Amino acid sequence: MPLASTRRTGLVDQVISQLRAQIDSGEWGVGDRIPTESELSEQLEVGRNTVREAVRALAHAGLLEIRQGAGTFVRASSELGGALRRRLERSRLRENLEVRRALEVEAARLAALRHSDEDLADIDRAMALREEAWRAHDMGAFVEADFTFHRAVVNATHNSLLIELYDDIAQVVYASIAHTAYGQDQGSTERPSSDGEGVDHSGLSEAIREADPARAAREATCYIDELLSLAEE
Repeated sequence: MPLASTRRTGLVDQVISQLRAQIDSGEWGVGDRIPTESELSEQLEVGRNTVREAVRALAHAGLLEIRQGAGTFVRASSELGGALRRRLERSRLRENLEVRRALEVEAARLAALRHSDEDLADIDRAMALREEAWRAHDMGAFVEADFTFHRAVVNATHNSLLIELYDDIAQVVYASIAHTAYGQDQGSTERPSSDGEGVDHSGLSEAIREADPARAAREATCYIDELLSLAEE
């Protein structure tokens, strides 16, 4: 949606409302870089100090993240999501995996019931990239592809709230994938571990394709439980 010029009263609150509306509408998605301070100032017809104050308020609420030298990015799609994400970032790996289990098992079940042909194509593409990265021992590509696979399964639920919640904790999910797949820092160039996120997800993919919600839930439960068994107490 286009940004509108503001009235000259309550400018900061008005700017906050407009920026929040861009996030709520999905115009600015989680992970997106928002326009620069000067660009927003020009579009909204307000001073840069007003924009700066509004952005800082949304950053404090957990919706935006200001990265020095890089810009400002959407961190969460709601204040609740921002609070949840901050809490998860302070939690232990086991706690993060337990949250993933709650979301991903139900996502697998719903994906088996509600997927479209387009969803299946997205899942297949992610699976292919995952396998290619695994064979090439490319850690960075493997983490990216594995996360893309899990997100494709969640998107196949067509449950907007579940998708939003998953987007809100995406960074934590991504970090847990890297940790459990390699048992080391994400920057390493060694081959992924034979355990953890290296487990085969073909069973889950097949269960979704065959519209078998019970099997899909079992497959998701199995891989998360395996990850939990590897996590430190």
